[in-house]
Amino acid sequence: MLRPKNKLDFFKPDFESEIKVSFIDQGIKAGFPSPAADFEETKVSLDRLLVKNKETTFYAKANGNSMIGAAINDGDILVIDRSLEPNDGKIAVCFIDGEFTVKRIKKEKNSISLVPENESYEPIIVTEENDLIIWGIVTHVIKKL
Repeated sequence: MLRPKNKLDFFKPDFESEIKVSFIDQGIKAGFPSPAADFEETKVSLDRLLVKNKETTFYAKANGNSMIGAAINDGDILVIDRSLEPNDGKIAVCFIDGEFTVKRIKKEKNSISLVPENESYEPIIVTEENDLIIWGIVTHVIKKL
């Protein structure tokens, strides 16, 4: 089993140069095509849609494949909110022993683990010897298809 050495590049959302793109709010069926060709368009800002807390939200580029089971792939952009509580089951950006990693938090009675979503990787069992900061909670993943 592997223990990844991840590097994350962080970016702050740019709210000054907001770009609004067309948004079809009725939804688009992923099944059989609808005969209705006319949709009402509105405009939406992706920053405003994805970011709830401007001062505490950052973007980071995922590096590695330890979270593929959670649909986080190498190169995806993570939306991270530092104001959210690191509750059990949440996916978090953690700074442990001088390295950033993205893992699912697993809280048990007397322990915390950072759990990957890929069987090729071992969970990180946090002990008193570790220096851990839960840096923020992943709220969205932006991916290229």
